[in-house]
Amino acid sequence: MDKTSKIYVAGHCGLLGSALLKRLKSEGYLNIVTRSHRYLDLTRQEVVEKFFKNEQPEYVFLCAGLTGGIMANKTYPATFLHTNIAIQDNVFEASLKYNVRYIVFYGSSCAYPRNCPQPIKEEYLLTGEIEQTSEAYAIAKIAGILACRAYNSQYNANRFIALLPNTMFGPNDNFDVNRSHVIPSLIRKFHEAKVKNESIVVLWGSGNPRREFIYSEDVADASVFAVKNAKRLQNTHYNIGSGIDYSIKELAEIISEIVGFKGGIEWDVSKPNGAPKKLLDSTHFLNMGWKPSTPLEGGLKITYECFLNQCCVRGGMI
Repeated sequence: MDKTSKIYVAGHCGLLGSALLKRLKSEGYLNIVTRSHRYLDLTRQEVVEKFFKNEQPEYVFLCAGLTGGIMANKTYPATFLHTNIAIQDNVFEASLKYNVRYIVFYGSSCAYPRNCPQPIKEEYLLTGEIEQTSEAYAIAKIAGILACRAYNSQYNANRFIALLPNTMFGPNDNFDVNRSHVIPSLIRKFHEAKVKNESIVVLWGSGNPRREFIYSEDVADASVFAVKNAKRLQNTHYNIGSGIDYSIKELAEIISEIVGFKGGIEWDVSKPNGAPKKLLDSTHFLNMGWKPSTPLEGGLKITYECFLNQCCVRGGMI
């Protein structure tokens, strides 16, 4: 990937896309193509075809897609399934037709079985029943992972790279409590409780499930590393994780302290927990020479600062 290579970052305004854009620019890649959803609807095949024909990108990072937490997944399963599969299919076909050198696709840890042995190895995919609360989204991600493998196999070239990061967090995340993942949701809940001087924050589930988190800029770094080392990759997906997991209770306590919320926490056990534990075994990728560099608390402090600017100052919450 030369400094002058044309690189298309799909979803450049989102959590991972913005981190990737920052990473590429810091390394001197200047020929970067971006389009917001307003100007390029990736779910429409004819629009995607026209874009690839006109722009002829050499490298594609497919960060675009629809994501959300338990509530969003339970409420809009058809939307999650259709949107993600449509985007993947359109971009994959266009990448093949217009000779993209490498395309990076991102899976999700929810693609693995609910009761997977821990830590989760890549070969555990499709070995058991997936978590029901994220079933539709997980199926779409599984389809994308298998599509990468199928395209590489049929066309005898490992041009489709599938990376599977665990739960990401960082600047430019979605902080809508009804649609976001656990970290941005907790940040917003604790901040609003602090501003309103509330004494209690009620959170879903028991707080006992354990999760591994990885900072978005670390995943961006892993993405660039993967393309630079593409010839060393096998035709399979690669786990990308931090190697450390936390209970949701531990996470809530860390975030409440960072935010400065002084009240208590109650757990609504009538609400779903999701999978009991999701810790990835990232040995294969780590053995290639990459490693994450951002500890959880450091990343959370940066993310909270971003929330204050993104949602509070501009949005008028403070």
